[in-house]
Amino acid sequence: MKKSILYIFFIVMLFTGCNSNIKNKTEIQKTSVVVTMPITSEPEAGFNPVYGWGAGEHTHEPLIQSTLLTTTNDLEIGYDLATNYTVSEDGMTWTVIIREDAFFTDGEKVTAEDVAFTYNTCKENSSVNDFTMLDYAEAVDDTTVVFHMTRPFSVWPYTMALVGIVPEHSYTPSYGQAPIGSGKYMLKQWDKGQQVILESNPNYYGTKPKMQQVTILFMEEETSLAAAQAEQADVSYTSATYADVEIPQYHLFSVVSLDNRGMNFPTQPSETKENGIVYGNDVTSDIAIRRAINIGIDRAAIIENVLNGYGSPAYSICDNMPWYQSASQVEYDLEQAKTILQKAGWIEAEDGIRSKNGIRASFSILYPPSDTIRQAIAEAFSNEMKNLGIEAIPECVSWDIAYDLAQSQPMIWGWGAHTPMELYNIYHSQNSTENARYSPYYNKTVDTYMDEALKSTDIEKSYELWQKAQWDGTTGITQQGDIPWIWICNIDHLYFVKEGLSIPEQKIHPHGHGWSLLNNVDLWQWSITEN
Repeated sequence: MKKSILYIFFIVMLFTGCNSNIKNKTEIQKTSVVVTMPITSEPEAGFNPVYGWGAGEHTHEPLIQSTLLTTTNDLEIGYDLATNYTVSEDGMTWTVIIREDAFFTDGEKVTAEDVAFTYNTCKENSSVNDFTMLDYAEAVDDTTVVFHMTRPFSVWPYTMALVGIVPEHSYTPSYGQAPIGSGKYMLKQWDKGQQVILESNPNYYGTKPKMQQVTILFMEEETSLAAAQAEQADVSYTSATYADVEIPQYHLFSVVSLDNRGMNFPTQPSETKENGIVYGNDVTSDIAIRRAINIGIDRAAIIENVLNGYGSPAYSICDNMPWYQSASQVEYDLEQAKTILQKAGWIEAEDGIRSKNGIRASFSILYPPSDTIRQAIAEAFSNEMKNLGIEAIPECVSWDIAYDLAQSQPMIWGWGAHTPMELYNIYHSQNSTENARYSPYYNKTVDTYMDEALKSTDIEKSYELWQKAQWDGTTGITQQGDIPWIWICNIDHLYFVKEGLSIPEQKIHPHGHGWSLLNNVDLWQWSITEN
C-alpha cells in the first residue's frame, strides 16, 4: 500500500506542484477534477474514433471530438454537431444537416466534408465498429452530408452518437496521439501508462464546461483506492470488493448500469464439425434444463454474496432499455424448477446429480482469467445448481480458446450497450450459418423480427419489433420461448467521490467501468473551495 501511495504522489506532482498553469488551490477546487480509471481504459490506439475511441467495450460519447448526435439520459436521440436529420422511405439514405458555428481547435471550420471523410475512413479502417451497412458518405455542400447505405439500418442514429468527427485537412495515421477536435475538451497532455489531462475547448460552440480541467489517472483497483485514501484523487473508481471501506471526506457514488453478466446455453445437441470445434451440448440442449435454471437460480443471493448488494437482477441483455421486453422477467421458484426437471425425465442419482437417458446433468461454467467477479459468479452459480441436482463445474479459460469452447459450454459473459444491436449480435444467426455468433442458437422468427426492425425508418417504432424478437406471444428468447441465454445480474458502477463535488444524474452506464462516467463531466462542479 505504501508503494501505491508513493506512486500516486509522484503522478500527482507531475500535474500539480510542477504545473505553471495552476495559480492556486482555490482555483483547482473550483474548476478542475482528478479521476481514476482502470488501466484497461487507456486507448491503445490513441484518441482516434476511426480505431474505436468512443466505442467498443467502453462505449461513450467522445470528449475531444464532436458527434453528429447524442443520447439523452432517457436514451432518446439528441443533437450535437447535427441540427437535423432525415431518412428516406426505403431506409437507404440518411441526410444530416450540421451546424455552421463549429470549429476545430486549430481554427478550421467543421464542414460536411470532414463528416464524410470521417465515416468513409471508419468504413475503410475500423476494426472495432461495424460499418458494413454504410456504402459511402457524401458531402453535398458545406453543411449537408448524405449517408448511402448498403442496407436499411434503423439504429444508425446510435452510431452517429458515438463516432467523433476528425479534420480531413490534418488527419494522419498518428492522429490519435495528438488529436484535433471540435468537442468540449482538448487533449493537453498524455503520459502513456499514467495519465491524460484534458482542458476545456475555448472555441466550443456549446455551453462552456464548468469543469475546466479533467485529469485521468490510469490505475489498478487497489491503487485507485489508495488514491482516495491519500486524497490525491477526487473521484476513484472501485468495485463491490472495496465498497464498504470508509474514507474520510469521501462518499460512495453508485451508478446503475446495464453492465450485465450472463451465460450462453447451447440449444443444439453436441456435434463436432469439420473444423474440429464442438458445437452444442447434450445437456443444455434440453429446454427443460434451461427453463429450470432460469427460475431456479437465486439472483438476489448472488448479488448479495458476490457484489455485496451493489447490483440488480438481470433478465435480458437490454434491461431498462426502450426495447426491453417485460416478458423476460421471471420469479425465483426453486420448487417449480425441480418439478420442470422431474417431469422432463431428469432423475436424481444417489450422488444428487440428475441424469436422463444415460446423460449426466453436468457441464462446465467457463470464465476468463484475471476477472475475480466472473469467477465468483461462476462459483456461486455452481453452488446454486447443486440445489437443482445439476453439476456446473467452474473452469478458467483464456480468451484465445474461450470463443471456441463457448460453442459447447456455458460461459460467463459481460455485455451491455446503448443500442439494440447488442440483441442482434448475440441472438441473430447473422445469415451466414444457422447459428448465432457466440453460441449455437437459431430461430427464424426471431431473426425475421430483428431484420424487420433494422429495415424500419422510424427508430421508435422499431422498438416494438425488437420486443417481439424477444417474445411475440408464441416464440422468442424468454422463459416461455427458447431461453438460449440466462442473465444473472447488472453490476453497479461504484466510485469514491470527494465531498463537495457535485455529479449530475448519469445515464445508465454500458458495459465497461471507464469513460462513461465522464459523459457529463462538463456539468460537474464544486460546491466548496479550499484555500
